[in-house]
Amino acid sequence: MRISESIKESIEVKQKILADKNMLDLIREVSLHCAEAFCNGNKVLFCGNGGSAADAQHLAAEFSGRFYYDRPPLPSEALHVNTSYLTAVANDYSYDEVYARSVRGSGKEGDVLIGISTSGNSTNIIKAFEVANELGMITIGLTGESGGKMKDHCDYLINVPSSDTPRIQESHIMIGHIICELVESTLFPRE
Repeated sequence: MRISESIKESIEVKQKILADKNMLDLIREVSLHCAEAFCNGNKVLFCGNGGSAADAQHLAAEFSGRFYYDRPPLPSEALHVNTSYLTAVANDYSYDEVYARSVRGSGKEGDVLIGISTSGNSTNIIKAFEVANELGMITIGLTGESGGKMKDHCDYLINVPSSDTPRIQESHIMIGHIICELVESTLFPRE
């Protein structure tokens, strides 16, 4: 039955992540960089396209709202939520420029940019990473197995061991939730 197969496939990808000590260490390291950025008065920005844009918006809301418990909001946003900006830049320049221009306008040294792309080949995210790297921001890519072209443009690459878009996206949100939990518990430890 396809339902059971889909669930098994999702579990298998997550088991691969669980068994990869290097990936677990990388997730911890990325979480620490995000926490450090917040501690230093910086922000965490997200970008993605389609389902990855939805994940970017979801994770930014976990930081700026709350995750497990009440605590002060953290400065985080998904770069695509201003539709007037997005459509103007896409129309006047190109869709490839929408995130790069936003990063150039609001990013600064010490900020973090997390780009989410299942293929790792989203030109608009790659261009955003190029600008972020010029500005001295920390760049983190969440991709699928190959890492695509993004692997050469980000400081940290978390590449989910799958080439199946739904399975990659399911793992991206899991990894994002883990990062949110680690950041929240680091910055606002419960007594």
